[in-house]
Amino acid sequence: MHNHKGELENIAAKVAAGERLTREDGVKLYQSNDLLAIGKMADLVRKRKNGTNTFFIVNRHINHTNVCINRCKLCAFGRDANAPGAYTMSLDEIEAKARASANSGISEIHIVGGLNPELKLDYYVDMLQRVRRVLPGVVIQSFTAVEIDYLAQLHGMTHHAVLRALQEAGLDSLPGGGAEIFAPRVREIICSKKINGDKWLAVHRAAHELGMRTNATMLYGHVETIEERVDHLLRLRELQDRTGGFLTFIPLAFHPKNTALEPMGLAGTTGYDDLKTLAVARLLLDNFDHIKAFWVMVGPKMAQVSLSFGVDDLDGTVVEEKIAHDAGAETGQSMAKSELVRMIKNAGFCPVQRDTLYNVVEEGF
Repeated sequence: MHNHKGELENIAAKVAAGERLTREDGVKLYQSNDLLAIGKMADLVRKRKNGTNTFFIVNRHINHTNVCINRCKLCAFGRDANAPGAYTMSLDEIEAKARASANSGISEIHIVGGLNPELKLDYYVDMLQRVRRVLPGVVIQSFTAVEIDYLAQLHGMTHHAVLRALQEAGLDSLPGGGAEIFAPRVREIICSKKINGDKWLAVHRAAHELGMRTNATMLYGHVETIEERVDHLLRLRELQDRTGGFLTFIPLAFHPKNTALEPMGLAGTTGYDDLKTLAVARLLLDNFDHIKAFWVMVGPKMAQVSLSFGVDDLDGTVVEEKIAHDAGAETGQSMAKSELVRMIKNAGFCPVQRDTLYNVVEEGF
């Protein structure tokens, strides 16, 4: 190993001066094992943007169907329609789940599922209208770019037209799922049928053009190289330069259990990799306001530590997340608001309950 110290000092000087980092800088950060130096830089950026505020949301997840034609190797959630354990919720069931959370003070409902050829646009429109009716003040953040593109294909519509129909029915925001790693080499291995990176970006651009704010993700810790990670981050940064429509970036730690990639002997991420990936994202994505550690994926303890490594958001109470759990996530399926507040305060930060758009719902805990 040659001495990376000088290189990191150069990068630290750029960060301190507020200069944009390059692809080469990103690769060097990933290659360095000086985790504390990287964390310190990320912490500087985090405090510049968000002070000691650490955001969380009271939200609920609904995964409406696990029937999926794509059957990506990275996924343990999707099923063939006739497989044991396959399910599709009726609109009445979804409405009942939404209604059940009406008195729990949630400010966001998060609905994502598989690509089920039985479900046409009208199912989604009807679903949104019902959820909107029973949860009038709640932000609906639903359907990944993959689902939006699938509906467009199914009906011969443009991304804009599908998004507009859903927006009129109550859709407020798109989650960041389905981005995985944009590199075609990687997609060929882990999700060969899924839309490519260009299409994922095109759906989000269309949503931004319609005034929707969306999230971005990156699935890491499988077969990708660090260069492919950096390129992924830079493509997100480039779209954000053009539209400003992304709210937050969420790195997702790959869970191999029960996926078709498990036999390849992939082990999942280490804590070191999790913290470094969050910190590097904070440093490269200078035009994103928020970096989120999704505690369901990295675990509550690592999520808490990440607050000193550039992270300013811990997601939320979640309730009933199935996708990461089917892949062996060992975390609970929900977390009490009081526990999130305690975790944040224990780390020396200020908990701020937010809505999807980062408006303050409650602070001063």
